[in-house]
Amino acid sequence: MSGPLFGIVPAGQPLITDPTSAPSPTSFLYALPPTKPFSHIVVFLLPNVVLPENSAAAIYLTTVRDVTAASQANSTPDFRFLGGIGPGKESAMFKIGADASGSGYMIGVSIESAESVGTRLQELAASKASSSSTSGSGGASSTTTAVLAQRIIQNAFNFLTSFSGTAGPGGVEVVPLKAFEDWWRKFESRVRSDPSFLERQAD
Repeated sequence: MSGPLFGIVPAGQPLITDPTSAPSPTSFLYALPPTKPFSHIVVFLLPNVVLPENSAAAIYLTTVRDVTAASQANSTPDFRFLGGIGPGKESAMFKIGADASGSGYMIGVSIESAESVGTRLQELAASKASSSSTSGSGGASSTTTAVLAQRIIQNAFNFLTSFSGTAGPGGVEVVPLKAFEDWWRKFESRVRSDPSFLERQAD
């Protein structure tokens, strides 16, 4: 392939078509301008550019610092996979940060097998879904459930202690089953009349 293949537009910035460097015939690095602030970029195939059959372009994010350090250490920079473009999806927008201005970011575009890029996209989607679930209602729900369970037990304990007595050799402490049934009936009635009373209860 010869000539520019991809276009990159940081939000509010001019179009970039020429890569800063090309580590291989199928991989390209584009330095993002450290001028005006931006948080999103658009990457697209230039008109009349057709990728090899069964291939797609994987889009990565790295920094000038990582690229420089990797070059000096003769190693591979630390790339973060953003997504991909290819036949049927010739362009995509990516969020790269709250303010990429002056941060020395670089976009890496690598032509890879469509199967490989598809797998990476599935992994990225699963990771985002998992992260959203953990940081969203899932974590809060499990915490609330644990607190409510503790408060129910405390409520039962406070009610039943007044009914405790001793029985048998050694004076084993016991609570009549009827006392537990009374507590459950009163607890259930209160939950029906005021479902949120446990949430208001002080720790």
